[in-house]
Amino acid sequence: MPKLTKRLVDSLTPELKERIIWDDELGGFGLRIYPTGRKVYIVQYRANGRTRRKNLGQHGVLTADEARKDAKLIQADVARGADPSADRKARLRSPTIKELGKRFMTDHVELYCKPTTQYDYRNLLDKVVNPILGSIQVSEITFEDIATFHLKRQSTPYQANRGVMMLSKMLNLAEDWSLRPINSNPTRRIKKYPELQKKRYLNDVEQERLGAVLGQMLQDAEISRYVFAAFYLLLLTGCRLSEIQKLKWDYVTPTHLELPDSKTGRRRIPLPREACQLLQSLERREDNPYVILGDHGESHYNDLQKPWRKARTRAELTDVRLHDLRHTYASVAVTNGIDPFMLKEILGHKNLSTTLRYAHLSDDAVQKAAGQIANRLANRLGSIG
Repeated sequence: MPKLTKRLVDSLTPELKERIIWDDELGGFGLRIYPTGRKVYIVQYRANGRTRRKNLGQHGVLTADEARKDAKLIQADVARGADPSADRKARLRSPTIKELGKRFMTDHVELYCKPTTQYDYRNLLDKVVNPILGSIQVSEITFEDIATFHLKRQSTPYQANRGVMMLSKMLNLAEDWSLRPINSNPTRRIKKYPELQKKRYLNDVEQERLGAVLGQMLQDAEISRYVFAAFYLLLLTGCRLSEIQKLKWDYVTPTHLELPDSKTGRRRIPLPREACQLLQSLERREDNPYVILGDHGESHYNDLQKPWRKARTRAELTDVRLHDLRHTYASVAVTNGIDPFMLKEILGHKNLSTTLRYAHLSDDAVQKAAGQIANRLANRLGSIG
């Protein structure tokens, strides 16, 4: 068969069966003619020991000369180790980001992460990531896609940054699962937005004011003895909210709270004398294993945020979150000379850097320390004026 040209291809007529006409100038370049009369340019090559064919385009959309150029480019890619037909099939089989997210949850998050982390990941997927990226195929997602997602979420920088972090983990796993080439993660080099860290803790006056308000609310029966105890225990132990809210009597010893599980695994929390006395004042219910009892039923107090909002408003501390009581514990500890490494163990942190973020020194303590430094230097320098 001579060289495929427009004139020749136009003249070829269909037959009862599909047939292929090969070009005699470029090996592997041909024309497939269907019984319907449809004519499609193809290229044939060998990759990984197998013969493959790839459609280049329909005659009329492509000319013979354009199809020949495309065939040469594909043959050059094959010579460098590519397999265009297999790559296309892989792309067609590639899951979307939404589908990858489902596998990420079942095959990774639910196996290795705590329930609270699972909840956070599921929220990020459903409310932050999927609405923008969910329909994009895993094999096709690019740096530009991730950067656009990050930009669209700039009004909520914390969510935007956490979304990129989760996507990074998901796409690393996609590489492990052979859904993307190794070292192709497009989340690299995404510059995170600055996050304003909430450095809030109670100073001495605020602590006294909160104590007075809680005492009055208990006396007026606006909160139960258990709610009162929960707020005090958060301050006296530096525990996380869930660790106190879901505390069981089985975990309480005369000297420690022995938690079988927490955000960072098993924890042994020192129980100071004041906290121990407070626990001893609480009445136990035989059919309820929890320390902080709900108003009825066999479970713990379900929503401590509601009484907390009332208490903080009464104490003029409307910007203080329950988690800030843990900040306050850390701040008081550092201000009173507790070694950060020891505080890390008390708070149950995996990394010292986390402890140092919690341990915000009060303005008075910083001012006092700065004055002591300046005083020593001034004594050595002599008279200033």
